[in-house]
Amino acid sequence: MIECNHINAGRRGVLIAGALSATAAAVPGVAGAAQAVNTAGQAPPVLMKVSLDVNGRRHSLELDTRTTLLDALREHLHLTGTKKGCDHGQCGACTIMLDGQRINACLTLAVMHDGAKVTTIEGLGTPEKLHPMQAAFIAHDGYQCGYCTPGQICSAVAALGEIRQGIPSHVSIDLNAAPQATPEELRERMSGNICRCGAYSNIIEAITEVAGRPA
Repeated sequence: MIECNHINAGRRGVLIAGALSATAAAVPGVAGAAQAVNTAGQAPPVLMKVSLDVNGRRHSLELDTRTTLLDALREHLHLTGTKKGCDHGQCGACTIMLDGQRINACLTLAVMHDGAKVTTIEGLGTPEKLHPMQAAFIAHDGYQCGYCTPGQICSAVAALGEIRQGIPSHVSIDLNAAPQATPEELRERMSGNICRCGAYSNIIEAITEVAGRPA
């Protein structure tokens, strides 16, 4: 029994010594990695000057090159009408118009658009003088919680602009014919804007009214 205990004690000692050696070897690597992270975290951001024409006003900004156009609008220009939803370009809440074309502001960097013209929901109309699309959304109750509404309205205005320019969609039957603002066309063109409240039918009615067709 004494010999057995001696052997077990010796085996435990070997295992403990091995574990301590492995830990000692690993600690410098861990410390080095932590130091690298700290160094990277303390590095100053790269700043770049960018000029944007937002809703008819020129703004000169100095931004971290990683700043999205959405964050530039919301955090630096305080235009919070444009909403941050999924932040992955999947919900459409951040839709704005850039040089006349709609985009998801969360998917592009502000410094990529120096000199560009940006239109947000604040630039479409005012409480005293609503844009026709804003008035139609109100008339047809095209919103419920309202969070997606700014992106919906910007997207709707741009969608009608695409139709007027003759730009076809995936559901356009004849690519050589001018597209029409049919419910099918509008649903397809607005498919990138999600309304979790489910006001889709009212939204289509609002857009149809502005397009000049009977709702």
